[in-house]
Amino acid sequence: MVDATHISFPADDRSYFSLIKKEIHRKATEAGMNPSKISELDLIVAEMTSNLFKYSDGGELLMGVFSNEGSPYIELISIDNGPGMINPARMMQDGVSTSNTLGHGLGSMKRLSDTFELYSQIGWGTIVLSRVYNEPDKPKVKNEVTMRPIVVYKPGEKTSGDGFVYKKTEKYLKMMLADGLGHGPEANKAVNEAAVAFKVFPDYNPTETIRFIHSAIKKTRGAVINIIGYDYARKVWTSAGVGNIAVRFFGPVNFKNHMSYNGIVGHNIPNTMNDQSYHSEEFNQVMLCSDGIKTRIDMAKYPMMYKYDLTILAAAIYKDHARRNDDMSVIIARVK
Repeated sequence: MVDATHISFPADDRSYFSLIKKEIHRKATEAGMNPSKISELDLIVAEMTSNLFKYSDGGELLMGVFSNEGSPYIELISIDNGPGMINPARMMQDGVSTSNTLGHGLGSMKRLSDTFELYSQIGWGTIVLSRVYNEPDKPKVKNEVTMRPIVVYKPGEKTSGDGFVYKKTEKYLKMMLADGLGHGPEANKAVNEAAVAFKVFPDYNPTETIRFIHSAIKKTRGAVINIIGYDYARKVWTSAGVGNIAVRFFGPVNFKNHMSYNGIVGHNIPNTMNDQSYHSEEFNQVMLCSDGIKTRIDMAKYPMMYKYDLTILAAAIYKDHARRNDDMSVIIARVK
């Protein structure tokens, strides 16, 4: 089932922290994580929530479970609007603290995590990323394109009207971000029916994929959709979209916004549509956002971000641009 990739936990009430820990513990158990890894996860969650309470104004913890082709991992993203750090590397050393504590928190999280990154700006805040793998020693699958999604359902809902799905073959990668009309179960149903059609369509062409999905979801509310493919041999992105999914291709120097067609997949789409192509030598990254994310995004606001995991960038955009009255999605992919 296609749904939110992450659950959002507000971290401004200390009395709520034990419930956050229990819920993440439960999700990790359901995912089949080893008890020893879950114990490490419990400690990371305790440190993250403690730091959010001490240093943040309206802090948030995102938790996602990823199957990782049979070797699951838990992803934790701590997002705060605190004062930021002048020297993040120094703050991760044991014994360094700004609040008269032992100063072991960030160092402990780093040691317990299989992947750990921290991004901070003075006056802006801090993002901490931690991943705990069930089998950290298992060789990681090396993909030509790295994808990192953050999909969070609208506050008050129990399921997401946004959905991200992808398909990989030996020749190409193809991704879809869909936003079902409205919110909640009916929007989620439209997205899931679109995902089924997306997976069974046998060809690469994004435009023809949208046409196929259009026929398959006519009995649903419909959705706005963008589909992006990456051809490994040609090293070219190919994109087609209907509706207000925002898509931006960017590289070391330039960026270009993709123009989608007007309409609603499942209800009305143009008779004439064409794919648009972007060479990866010029645009090595692509970002997709649903309308739960404000689109006036200035990438220059995030200096040195190219050094970080793509999830950090996705979280930064989510932090600054999320509309809290909607389902929210940021997907970023990069060619290695």
